[in-house]
Parts: sequence; structure tokens; C-alpha cells
Amino acid sequence: MRSRSVVLTLLSGIAAVLGALGLGPEKATAPADLFFLHGAVLTMDAARSWATSVAVRGGRIVYVGTDTGASSFRGPTTRVVDLEGRMLLPGFHDSHVHPVSGGMQLAECDLTSLKTKDEVFAAIRRYAAAHPQDPWIIGNGWAQPMFPGGSPTRQELDRIVADRPAFMATADAHSAWVNTKALEIAGVTRDTKDPRNGRIERDASGEASGTLHESATSLVSDLLPKPTAEQHREGLARGLEIANRHGITSVIEADAGERILEAYGDFERRGKLTARVVASLAVDVARGPEQVAELEARRTRYTRGRLHATAAKIFADGVVESETAALLEPYLDRPGWSGEPKLSPEAFDRLAVALDRAGFQIHVHAIGDRAIRMTLDALEAARKANGPRDARPLIAHLELIDPHDIPRFRKLGVLPDFQPLWAYEDSYMRDLNLPQLGPERSRWIYPIASVVRTGAVVVAGSDWNVSTIDPLEAIQVAVTRRDPDDPSSKTFVPEERVDLPTILAAYTINGAYASRQEKETGSIEVGKAADLVVLDRNLFDIPSEEIHETKVLWTLLDGAEVYREASYRP
Repeated sequence: MRSRSVVLTLLSGIAAVLGALGLGPEKATAPADLFFLHGAVLTMDAARSWATSVAVRGGRIVYVGTDTGASSFRGPTTRVVDLEGRMLLPGFHDSHVHPVSGGMQLAECDLTSLKTKDEVFAAIRRYAAAHPQDPWIIGNGWAQPMFPGGSPTRQELDRIVADRPAFMATADAHSAWVNTKALEIAGVTRDTKDPRNGRIERDASGEASGTLHESATSLVSDLLPKPTAEQHREGLARGLEIANRHGITSVIEADAGERILEAYGDFERRGKLTARVVASLAVDVARGPEQVAELEARRTRYTRGRLHATAAKIFADGVVESETAALLEPYLDRPGWSGEPKLSPEAFDRLAVALDRAGFQIHVHAIGDRAIRMTLDALEAARKANGPRDARPLIAHLELIDPHDIPRFRKLGVLPDFQPLWAYEDSYMRDLNLPQLGPERSRWIYPIASVVRTGAVVVAGSDWNVSTIDPLEAIQVAVTRRDPDDPSSKTFVPEERVDLPTILAAYTINGAYASRQEKETGSIEVGKAADLVVLDRNLFDIPSEEIHETKVLWTLLDGAEVYREASYRP
């Protein structure tokens, strides 16, 4: 009798699980809405298992396995998709991206991907001619290594645009290039002092030369025409379309002010949000804990459906190329200068404690080794003050990590949020970063493999529109540490390469964990949402140097199409 009781209990438990998944006796063999077969399906489950078929019903995955085992899910109304050996993956998760501002900037003078000064000059000239009524000429995306010291002059911009003020943000948005008229309107003269956490580049006479760094950019940017709510919505529409086109179904918005939140909220209410979104609410480091109640109100107001306004974004420092990243030791070309953090260690600790106490997921921009250490210290202080909890804080970028701090990520439960695309020797690295840091420190630039080996949960993002949003290009760089357009180029710190399954996890199941959605998405498992991406080839069957040539053919969110490549007919 006891054994029969045990069997009945087990059967009851199995029935309960099936019922929770919508797979009770009356539904277990009901036809699926969508059925994939003959595929290379990497599920990204705990075992990293493979399958050939997946069935979807009502936006949920109801079967994962072999082609023959799925026959009961096929019915007269089932849409059958023969993958013909193509790869099926969980939708990609971008854990640090700017969809709204990135989309908005595409409507401005776009200087991204231009390789020479002459190309930049020509693009600005064309844009200015095409927009004669614009009171300002606004652009973004130029690369600092094109110009000596990363600092173009106002005279260079004057020769292109002299009749109107001009403001051109760098690709990383931490610096700006302005013309003389813009400086005049802003009242910037040789007597203007550098603002806190900012620097005005100056010529030999002490006059502003035309390049502004960090908070100094606001001397001019605060005067720019304010984007409208409609422009924010248009930017989000562009950003989501680009994300979906690259197989992305989930994002962590890296810096959400009120207008950005309004755009997301509007899309969620109207059913237009084609990705799951965790919004990192913009934190004013100058105000400290007093703003936490306002952030809590925003969290309550905007969190619904696919939108979760549950993270809080802190900028700890700037960037290495402008020498505004906070380092433990000085920059080699500026003796005695090691950059300044955005806030003191004491203020950082107080802010982190307050945000953690309020239940926010803390999301920090930290690039220099001093800023990273300060961030880890602040997160540790929050843990000690409030007690351990499932906090899942993220530190993004992590360009230069002191090796002594690498084990702390796992120990503190901090998620290292790398941008893998940056981990090769491009012009920024070769012409700016390496000379600024020297070989000994440069060994620890983007040490992804070292952090992975500690057992930390590593996630990945693009920081678009600083650089491409394409996960496949970044995945290739993580595996090769070489220029994706030049397979024969030098491998940058080869010991920090990771294998393909590791970086795929960063972009799928680990990304879902970072968004607190690992039970909902991030892997292809029965009961989870059908957030899926079809690739034109199996990434494991091609040389690593060809990964970036892979095309996204189809992107599904909750089983519904959010992108399809024009020639693909599933």
C-alpha cells in the first residue's frame, strides 16, 4: 500500500506540473500553433542540450525534442517551419543599450562608422546643406582617434558650419566637438573654469579649442533644442526595429530619464513594445539618497507588462580615451592625473545603500579600475547595511579591472556586464588606450575569461549606439579577440578569449537572469515564452571568423513575429 501511495503521489505531482504548463491530459496532444523541425536547436538549458524540433502554442513552448517525438503536436492548423539545418536559439538579450536615444540620434547628423576626418567633414557639410532651417546642426558618432589627441578644433568645424551653432557628440557620448558660434552662445571664454567632472580642451592661448569632455559638454548641450515626446517615440520605434532585426527580444535600457520612460510606457500601453525591457532609472549622483523616493514613484508608475522600471543607473566615472575614467594609477601621458570619479566613496556608499534598501537593481557605469573598485566597495557596503538579498547588481563596461578585484564579482553576486565588441585592438585601443595605460595594465583590459573562471554570472550588451547593436559581431570578438573585419589581425590578450557556449550564455540565459526573467525566457524549454531567433547557419559548424557574417532570418517574441528578413519564407 505504501508503494502504491508513493506512485500516486508522484503521478499527482506530474499532473500538477503538466497542468501548470497547460499540458494536462486534455491539452498534451493539442495541435501547436507553430512547429519547427529539422533544426539545430541549442536550448541553452542547464545542460546546454540540443534538439531538432520545437512546438509553440499560445506563445509558449510546449515541446522540445526530436522530430519524431513531436508528431502529436502537429495538426491541420499548425504552421510547420522546416529549418533545414538552420540554427534556432533563444532570443538575444542586450544587457546594456540605449534604444530610445540611439534611435533618436539616427535622425541627426550620423557620423558613426566613418573612417577618416574627410568623411566626417563631408557628412556634416551634406547634413547642414540638407537642413537649412535647423537652428542648430546636431550630430553624433565621430571616433576620437581620427583627430590628434582625440580633440578636433572649433576652427575645423567653423569651416563647415559657420552660420549656425554646431554640436557633435563622440561615439561614446562622453565628449563633444563644437564650433565657435556654439561656444559664444554658451558664453564659454578663456576665463571659464572647468566644471566638476568635466574638462574644456584649450589651445596654447588658453581659449577653448572646441572639444568638451564629460560634464563640460553640458555647457553647450543644455542649450540645444529639447526633443519632443513624439521624437522620443520615433526614436524608440527605430531602436526596437533595429534590435529585433538583430534577434534581440530583451533589453536593459541603460539610462532612462522621464521622457524615455514616457516613450516606453506609451508603447507598452499600446501593445507596441516588441522587446522585454528593464529600464535603469537615471540617478543624479549630485543629489544622493534624497531622490530615492522619486525613483520609487517612477518605478511604480511605469512598471507593467513587458516594461519593468526596476533598475537604477549610476555613473561612477568617464572613459579612458578622454582620460576621465578613474584609475588607481596615473595616465602615462599626464603625470599625476588619474581621473576623477563622479562621486566620493562615502557618497557612493550612501547612495548604494539607499537604492538597495529600496529594492532597486543597481546598474553602474564603471570603466577605470578605481571606479570599479569603488563600485564593488559600495555594493559591498549596501549588502552589509541591508543584509544579503537577491539584488543582482550590474557593473557595465569594465574596461580595466585590477586583478585583485576579479574574484569579488562572484563573491558579492555582482553581474559583470561586458561589451565584448570592444575587446580587440581597434584605433581607440591602439592609438589612445594602450599608450595611456601601458602594457602592464593593458593586460587587464576587458578580462572576460578571467571573470568567467571565477564563476561569476557574466552578461553582455552593446551600449548601442556607441557601437553596433549586432550580438553576432560581438560574439565573434569575444571568441577571437580580433578585428571582425580582419581575421589576420593581432589577437588582443589571447588568454581572455572565451568559448562560444560561454558567450552565447551571456547573450541568452544569463541576460535573462540579469533581467530577473530566467523563469520566463532566455532558454528554449517547455513552459517558457517562445522568444526565438532563427539564424541562417549553425554557429558551431563555421569558423569563428565567420560568425559576424551570420544573418538573423526571423525573430519571435511570445511566438509572434517581430522581424523577418525579406527573402525568408518560413
